Amino acid sequence: MLTIENLSVHYGVIQAVRDVNFNVKEGEIVSLIGANGAGKTTILRTISGLNRPSNGTITFEGQQIQKMVPQKIVASGLCQVPEGRHVFAGLTVQENLEMGAFLRKDGELKQDYEMIFERFPILKERKNQDAATLSGGEQQMLAMGRALMSKPRLLLLDEPSMGLAPIFIQEIFNIIKEINKQGTTVLLIEQNAKMALSIADRGYVLETGEVVLSGPGKEILESEEVKKAYLGG
Repeated sequence: MLTIENLSVHYGVIQAVRDVNFNVKEGEIVSLIGANGAGKTTILRTISGLNRPSNGTITFEGQQIQKMVPQKIVASGLCQVPEGRHVFAGLTVQENLEMGAFLRKDGELKQDYEMIFERFPILKERKNQDAATLSGGEQQMLAMGRALMSKPRLLLLDEPSMGLAPIFIQEIFNIIKEINKQGTTVLLIEQNAKMALSIADRGYVLETGEVVLSGPGKEILESEEVKKAYLGG
């Protein structure tokens, strides 16, 4: 579904991503893990068209997208939930969800709102509330719901557990598994390596902009190298 080949990204003279190769197959959850500064968010932003690669190709469902503008990438079926959630303050929960469907031209919005409210009941309770007044966990659910309103075939999640209480972290990961079960492929960027790899079909480990390890999620989770670097032993 998604193929990244020889991807390099620079910020000025600094190379943030170096000749990265990986792929995501339809129906999978794939996790990219790594320390702060490893290049995870840069890769996601580049896939979404927010950064431009200095080299390499990004192919989504057979079409190269590395030169596309972000809105065309979303319209093609690929949507990102950004790190830090970035809900629209001053707009209600319902209006935030409407923004997620901005590019859609079909008439199925009503049933999709109901699907989002069924999956995230707290959002239904808060639908007329300013999004800025939600808790961190509720904002993360709203950001995910907003992305799902675009009807993506591939959902990119950037650090969905960041800053959340443990009870919300478990809930968010349960929701990710449920979204995937219902047919959406997921590429997950996450510092919580244990949680990310435990739900992943496959995983990739990034260090200083390069992939240094890849394989089935549970195998990487058992790797002594990963245990030492990311799991405290």
